[in-house]
Order: sequence, then structure tokens, then C-alpha cells
Amino acid sequence: MGNINDMTAGPPTRDIVRFAVPLACGYILQQMYLIIDAAIVGRFVSVGALAAVGASASVMFLIMGFCNGACNGFAIPVAQSFGAKDFAAMRRYVANAVRLSATIAAGVTVATCALCGPILRLINTPGEIFADAYTFLILQFAAIPFTFSYNLLAGFIRALGNSKQPFYFLIFSSIVNILLDFLFIIMMGLGVEGVGLATLLSQAASGYMCYTYIRKKMDVLTPRPEERAYDRAKAMELLANGLPMGLQFSITAIGSIMLQSANNALGTVYVAAFTASMRVKYFFTCVFENIGVAMATYCGQNIGARKLGRVAMGVRSAIKVTAIYIVLAFALIMPFAEEMMMLFVDAGEREIIGNAAMYMRISCYFYPALGLLTILRYSIQGLGYSNLSMLSGVMEMAARCGVSLWLVPALAFVGVCYGDPVAWVAADLFLIPCMLLLYRHLRRKLAAEGSLR
Repeated sequence: MGNINDMTAGPPTRDIVRFAVPLACGYILQQMYLIIDAAIVGRFVSVGALAAVGASASVMFLIMGFCNGACNGFAIPVAQSFGAKDFAAMRRYVANAVRLSATIAAGVTVATCALCGPILRLINTPGEIFADAYTFLILQFAAIPFTFSYNLLAGFIRALGNSKQPFYFLIFSSIVNILLDFLFIIMMGLGVEGVGLATLLSQAASGYMCYTYIRKKMDVLTPRPEERAYDRAKAMELLANGLPMGLQFSITAIGSIMLQSANNALGTVYVAAFTASMRVKYFFTCVFENIGVAMATYCGQNIGARKLGRVAMGVRSAIKVTAIYIVLAFALIMPFAEEMMMLFVDAGEREIIGNAAMYMRISCYFYPALGLLTILRYSIQGLGYSNLSMLSGVMEMAARCGVSLWLVPALAFVGVCYGDPVAWVAADLFLIPCMLLLYRHLRRKLAAEGSLR
């Protein structure tokens, strides 16, 4: 059982940090290879190629966000069953989640590949980078089954409190991705095609490693023959958790697409600045996301064990951990934003560097809002109320759409810089009262059942 971490006992801060640190390190590493992707393209191909790689970033967030959100949602009943120590039910959830995921991944891959061109035209992709953007995007779409496989299987592993193993797999796949970047882009001269192929192959490797690990080391997750049959009730519960979480990301991404479309219309220089700043921003903000993922597992296990008091303790602990990280991020971003942007373009590209650094600094001021957003959103999801967290995505979408329609035309790239911060604040205005009311509701419900612990 050394591969499993029961988070229903012990100090909450220790459990959350022990779970979140390997997860965050893995995603930081993943963002590092995305930064290296962009740096290699910007330095060894062209600024136009860098813009092509970033021109569809919001579209990728929509599609991959849906896939990743659905996988995280499918893992919640697994975590809750583990917390309740009902391992037979847990394995039935696993079997049905695999069946649902295969169907969704196949459908999304076919649809997105078929619509790749119209999608790029819809978001105002500049004509001079359209061909490269199309090549890159369709290769990203082709990798969806592998991305889905990794996120689903890693979600199962994390549902049992083990965040270290997915981290190790990300280390390996990141190294593979970087080596393939050098091979395809620098040695073979493939340009943006090389970036897409490297991502596809590294994602396939990470998914295969998760599968092998579960089979060999976490047999408790492997469904027995009598547990593999389709279970309509469990499939519906999985969809009730997975679809709202997937749609939450997609709904949020609609606002991001509008924001990127407005930015794309400003020209290639601003697309390149947006691409560089987004790569670095994701490097810093993925820590918030992973503290949130830790809270989803933590809350899922504890609500399964009917330990509502530990949920509140965990939320407070996560806020403290997030505050410490914000101070560190601020100390790095504010003085060194320009130097970070020089990873992607030559120092002479002053307009790109200046705009990208401005984007990073404005976002950094609003990291407290983002940190609170991820803690509350994922905690609500872990408690089994994904529909409520999806509504926070609607708030984000509306805020980004408003920025795209009014702030960007008035302020140009400065307006783009405020797109995410305004969305984060709007989501918090919904999530804070939502979490307070939900906690009171659960306390009354569990007390009435006589199962409150």
C-alpha cells in the first residue's frame, strides 16, 4: 500500500503539500518543455513561427481543457469510493470511466481534425502564419487520444493519493519531448511540424507508462472480470462529474478564444508577445492549478469518509500555502519579466519583449484572486458539485468576452493584459459565497443522516 496515500487522517497541510508538490513539480516541468518548444521555434525558426505556435493557444485550451477536466471529474467518484473504502465500487467506476473516455476521445479527435481550418479562420489567424498554425494545430488534435489516456490514468493514480508517480512519468516524457524538439526542429529542420510531432510522441509515452504502472503496482485499481461490465448508474454518475468539469474549461475557453481573436486582430507582433507571455504565465500559474487538483482529491476522500471538518481545515491550509507561493512568484516576475521574454526572441525585439513583460506583471498583481479561485473551484468539485464549479466558468467567460468587446478596442494590448485578471475576480465573486453556502448545506445534510464526522 506504499503507492497509496490516505488523506482522511493526519495534518491537512502535510497531506496537501505532500500531494501537491510532486504534482506541481511535474506540471512546472511540463511548462518548461513548452517554454523550450517556444524558445526553439522563436530562436531557430522565426518570430512568425512562434506566433503560429501560439495563435491557437486558446483553442487548445478549449479542447484539451475539456478532455482534462472530464478526466479529473471521472477521478472524483474513484477518490470518494477510496475514502469510503468501497474498493469494488471504485473499480467499477474505473472500468466505466475507461469506456466513456475512449468514446469521447475518438469523437473529439475526429471532429477537431475535420474543423481545424474553419477554427483558425474563426479566431482571425493572420494570413502570413495560417499554414504553420494549421499544421501545428492538427498535430495537437491528433494527440488527443494520448493526452486523454495520460490524464485519465494519472487521475486514477492521484485519486488514491499518489501524485509522485505521474510526476516521474512527466519527467520522462518532458525529456523525450525536449530531445525530439532538438532532433525534429534543429537537426531535421521540420519547424512547427517538429513541435507537434514531439508533443504527440511524448504524450503517448506518458500514457503508456501510467497504464503499465497501474497494471504492475496498483492492482487495487484494476477491475476484476465481474466488475468490468457496463454499469449505467455509475456511468451516469461519472458523466455527472466529468462533463460539467470538462464544460467548465470549455466555457472558460470560449472567453479566452474571444480574447485571443481580439489580440490576433492586432497583428503578428502582438500574437508573438501574447504567445511568449502565456508560456511563462502558465509556468507560474500551474502551481495554483495543482494545489487545486490536490484539493479535489483531498476533499473527495474526506467527503467519502464523511469528515467535513477536515474539508474546512484543508481549505484554510491551501490558502496559506498559496499565499507563500504568491510572494515567491511576485519576487521573480516583477524584476525579471523582460529577461524571461528574451528566452523566446532576440533582445532587439523590444516591442514584443515590452508588451509580453507588461502582460506578465499585470497578471501577477491578480495572482491572489487566481489562487483563491483554484482552491474553491476544485474543492467544490471534490465535494461532488461539479455543476456549481461550472457556473464559475460561465462567470469567467462573460468577463473575458466583455474585455474583448470593450477593453481591447479601447486599450489595444493593455486591454488584453486585463482579460485574465478580470475573469479571475468575476469567478471569485461567485465561488466565495457558493463555498460558504455549500459547506453549511453539507453540514446539515450529514448531521441529518447521522454520518457527520
